[in-house]
Amino acid sequence: MRKNEADQLKEKLKRHLSINIRFVNAASQFIDALSGVTDPERKRRIIGKIFMDVFEAEAMKIKDADFLGQGTLYPDIIESRSAFGGPTAVIKSHHNVGGLPEKMKLKLVEPLKYLFKDEVRKLGKTLGLDEDLVWRQPFPGPGLAIRVIGEVTQKRLEVLREVDAVLQEEIRAAGYYRKLWQSFASCCPSKAWESWAMVAPTKISLPFGRSPARMP
Repeated sequence: MRKNEADQLKEKLKRHLSINIRFVNAASQFIDALSGVTDPERKRRIIGKIFMDVFEAEAMKIKDADFLGQGTLYPDIIESRSAFGGPTAVIKSHHNVGGLPEKMKLKLVEPLKYLFKDEVRKLGKTLGLDEDLVWRQPFPGPGLAIRVIGEVTQKRLEVLREVDAVLQEEIRAAGYYRKLWQSFASCCPSKAWESWAMVAPTKISLPFGRSPARMP
């Protein structure tokens, strides 16, 4: 996850939705399983399996927990498989679509799976959800691990987490957070001292004058 994101989400979800949320730190399980893996598609499937293993293990501790609710959106489906059986090409597997194991103990519930992000935001506003939650930019289910090109290591995730925090801070300070559909940093294992932050639909080059980062 991003820097301090677990604590921020825990506080916001409890404050705005008044629900009991359990957070599980399974970072070591993901890091161990991804050791030596460089293929992005294989990464997604590994992450999807561990995600479900951890989720089901926690669900067993809760009485009468029968369902897995996910915020799957329509783009997740059309990128992973054909939504209606047509000739849609598979772009990538999402951990919550093509990355899930075929057999699960929990029943899957996806109330938003035929909606796009802008439609979900309209729904959130109609339901009266907090602006911070409604306007959060999309973030991949596999987390920062899928934004590491090549092998995922603890050190690379730590560097990427710091770089991403700088990027988000600068975009918010410039008043661009809600104007950009998605903004993120990625870790490219090279010796280049310039890092590109990919921002749809444009690119912003961050010189890192504040804190030079060299990818390990």
